[in-house]
Amino acid sequence: MGEYDKYFNKDLHKDLNKNSHIKHVIAVTSGKGGVGKSLMTSLLAVLDADITGPSIPQSFGLTEKLYGNDKGIIPAETRTGIKIVSLNLMLDNPTDPVVWRGSLISNTVTQFWTDVYWGELDYLFVDMPPGTGDVPLTVFQSLPVDGIITVSSPQELVSMVVEKSVNMAQMMNIPILGLVENMSYYICPDCGNKHYLFGESHIDEIAKKFNISTVCRLPMDPAITKVVDAGLIETITQMELMPIVNKLMKED
Repeated sequence: MGEYDKYFNKDLHKDLNKNSHIKHVIAVTSGKGGVGKSLMTSLLAVLDADITGPSIPQSFGLTEKLYGNDKGIIPAETRTGIKIVSLNLMLDNPTDPVVWRGSLISNTVTQFWTDVYWGELDYLFVDMPPGTGDVPLTVFQSLPVDGIITVSSPQELVSMVVEKSVNMAQMMNIPILGLVENMSYYICPDCGNKHYLFGESHIDEIAKKFNISTVCRLPMDPAITKVVDAGLIETITQMELMPIVNKLMKED
């Protein structure tokens, strides 16, 4: 076994906060930013899960700052009881830039696991940064990730960035639970027809290449944007996500 294999196969998992118990950890990844990864994480959380993520509070209308007690950092809670920890809930101003080096960001993400009092959770969804850099590597090595959901838009599914994300997961021996093609199509409100604004979908080809059985497509919907901007993501039910949710439940 080479030095490369030794590095990636070494057990570097961090201990969970002693007052918490989490059954499953699911990472939501993307090869590139701006494809709707945070939206997917939020929608999955509405379907009875908990999340961490830097842009998540806006979707749920959260502004309160986090605090701690002798058990650890206390997550914020949404209207329906979803627990959230986000760096934006720790900043004096949510628009302040986080000008940190990768090592500091990675350590902060690890603290979300070791220092947060999550309590009893069935699922913890981690809203990952795009790409395959320091933070994804830290999460995959430090947290007991059970599976990955990869999000992309149609045009990105034909580029190497999606394959990089999937290849990293396979390199870390973490199963891909499903592919989500966001902004897959647009339904015309006048004629009711589907229009593929970013061209023909290739999601099935990518799934077949990597032996991924679960695939779902989500449309472009201005109503979703309005709901997210209003901080009311919990009012949405996305039936297109049910294949992934059902797969998660079967493995519970």
